[in-house]
Amino acid sequence: MRRALAAALLATAVAAGALGTVAARAAPPAAGHVCEPHFREPQLRGVELNRIDGTRHALAWHAEPGIAVSEFFALEVAVCAAEGQPVPRTLRVDASMPEHQHGMNYRASVRPRGPGRFVAEGLLFHMPGRWQLRFEINVGAQAEVLTADVIVR
Repeated sequence: MRRALAAALLATAVAAGALGTVAARAAPPAAGHVCEPHFREPQLRGVELNRIDGTRHALAWHAEPGIAVSEFFALEVAVCAAEGQPVPRTLRVDASMPEHQHGMNYRASVRPRGPGRFVAEGLLFHMPGRWQLRFEINVGAQAEVLTADVIVR
């Protein structure tokens, strides 16, 4: 599944012309996860992906152009449903600093890039420290929240 997520995310970024030529690292698929056919694309040129495995979904994301203090960035996101789970309809992305009990000063906008693919734009971490990205995967009445810690220096 991770190889499939890597292919999906990288294919999106390569199509957008946003990636260089660093080789991506792929891992064996996680048991119990199946992906849409377009997640199985073979081209794996790009950057290292950040991966999160949830109960019903797995997610891979990459920041473009990268994350730095007080600089806007976007996230390329690929979401894969576990076997028997519906494909996500929408995705919400937010971030906060748990130690400081505040979030970002800007609200990210998320738009779909195809089934299971999304782009979140307008993110900005206005101070250094530990930020927690929050991905809310929506599939109708159900939602699954996956989080990832990001240290900004």
